Amino acid sequence: MALIDANNFYAACEQSFDPSLLGRPVVVLSNNDGCIVARNPEARALGICMGTPYFRIRQKLERLKVVVRSSNYALYGDMSQRLMRSLESHCEELEIYSIDEAFVRLSRPCDFNLRDWACRLRSLVYRNLGLPIAVGFGANKSQAKLANYLAKVVPANAGIFNFLTLSDREKRELLENVAVEELWGVGPKLARWCRSRGVCTARQFRDMSSGQLLSKYGVVGLRLQSELRGVVCWPIAKTAAPKKETCVSRSFGQPITSLEDLQQAIATYVVRAGEKLRRQRQLAGALTVFIRTSAFSSPFYSESATVQFHMPSNDTGVLLTASIPLVKKIFRPCCRFTKAGVLMHHLQGAEHLQQSLLLESTLEDQKRRERLMTAIDRLNGRYGRGTIGWAVCGTESDSTWSMRRDQLSRAFTTCLDDVPIVMA
Repeated sequence: MALIDANNFYAACEQSFDPSLLGRPVVVLSNNDGCIVARNPEARALGICMGTPYFRIRQKLERLKVVVRSSNYALYGDMSQRLMRSLESHCEELEIYSIDEAFVRLSRPCDFNLRDWACRLRSLVYRNLGLPIAVGFGANKSQAKLANYLAKVVPANAGIFNFLTLSDREKRELLENVAVEELWGVGPKLARWCRSRGVCTARQFRDMSSGQLLSKYGVVGLRLQSELRGVVCWPIAKTAAPKKETCVSRSFGQPITSLEDLQQAIATYVVRAGEKLRRQRQLAGALTVFIRTSAFSSPFYSESATVQFHMPSNDTGVLLTASIPLVKKIFRPCCRFTKAGVLMHHLQGAEHLQQSLLLESTLEDQKRRERLMTAIDRLNGRYGRGTIGWAVCGTESDSTWSMRRDQLSRAFTTCLDDVPIVMA
């Protein structure tokens, strides 16, 4: 098993289409240009920390000539799809773990030399996409994740590390030099609990009392320990588990005080949630709208409202009709709202809808609406989001609440006007 991970993914995507960034420090900001969420090696070498609020470090970045980019999710999402398609063509099985990570299964060659395969794959991905990747091999997911970490943090490994080739003694020595916090699945809470009991390294975690770990963190902690010992507890998932909830929420570019602006924002999020549901082939049995002011505002206000559907749906028209009254219900004048969102829950597969219980006229109307939603999704997918919009969402030029992205790069792969042109 192997874990393949794109290094500094957001920053690497920016560099892939802008050669002027190569060799220069680059950071990428979170929503509303809030804080630093990605850095390339050059920026990391300058001591720039993840999660640092942009307003606090802005002058320092300017002084150090660091290139700043707003999050370009359209670019990152498209590059992720291209990366996964490229990996899939060179692996027997692939499980997408995150936007830039995938677990893969492959048969070991006759000479057991996986490094040559990894070198060829790294070269291919960099040549085709401009993305550097790291490859870690292990007997299971936990070992592959650890090997991937070592492939990146140890320069001598050059982006590739194979846990399978180590002897028992080498494994013990290696795990002794890995802090328990670096293990996959070990969060701050579990790490503190381990350290309070003298378990500070990966080797100590592997060798600690299983009963003690089971009593505190249950079967999940026990499986993690077993995987470090070489047991496969989490096999490759061939199909993703159906989602239980789908949420779309954003912090506003500037606070909202009017009901009209809040309705437009919620409607926009509902439209996106509907698109997600149809892409996932799921129906929502309930919808929740939530809003809140800044935690530092006075008075602080946070509220939500939920509506249950008589019949589950992913029809944007149905979702919008249900959501707008909820906004009016929870809106409070004189409040400065900084964040809002919608949550689709009680999800079920679209194929589970019992159409036999519908009247013939209702069934025909439902099929017509499904064809309409499919047509809208295809047009927006082909020509860009918002090509076909809903009036209640308003227009982007009119919105005062849109996410702030002052350093946004071009949509190099998803907009014809932004496609790079090479002059030969």
